[in-house]
Amino acid sequence: MKPVNSLFAAAAFSLAALGAPAAQAQSTEVLNEGFGNVSGLSGWVQVNNSVPPGSAWFQGNAGLFTAQAGAADSYAAANYLGAANGIGTVDNWLITPVLNLTGESVLSFYTRQTGDPGFSDRLEVLYSSGSGTDLSGFTSLGIIGAGDYPADWSQYSATVDASGEGRFAFRYYGPADTLNYVGLDTVSVVTAVPEPTTWAMLAAGLGLFGLRRRKFHA
Repeated sequence: MKPVNSLFAAAAFSLAALGAPAAQAQSTEVLNEGFGNVSGLSGWVQVNNSVPPGSAWFQGNAGLFTAQAGAADSYAAANYLGAANGIGTVDNWLITPVLNLTGESVLSFYTRQTGDPGFSDRLEVLYSSGSGTDLSGFTSLGIIGAGDYPADWSQYSATVDASGEGRFAFRYYGPADTLNYVGLDTVSVVTAVPEPTTWAMLAAGLGLFGLRRRKFHA
């Protein structure tokens, strides 16, 4: 197996959290989505903040590439047509359902692009506490792309220390003429239930955010 490449692209809200990792008693998967039916997603929210707005996230096109897992087209996709007619600025959001997080929580997902030269796809990963979808309430966990977007399915993970309701978001964005097409697949969130002695720290709102890439080769 080749080495795992990691990318950390965010900072701690509070450095105090670094010295006091939570002891985990158990973990629970609170989200597992393979995008078999993007138009029928339950609890997910799409917000197209593009100028001018065009297409939302849509069912994957197996003719461009097949899914990371499941049926050939079972992934979510976004492209430059997020801005109408591919002219303008794309700012296309896909937001998870409201999740009940109970400590250190790990978001895991796969993404890729077509590999066509001359484009600069970008995908930002974000998190917001609470159940709302106000875009200004989301905090960036990191950005994938800007000239280095993977051309085969690559796994990324982001870790958040939080207690209570929260949502993750995927934001595909940039000038439409610089973007092409990306896919998103196999999104999961696992949350750890800490020992009782750590609840006070979590209630104080201390958190560490980070984005890590894992790229696997056959």
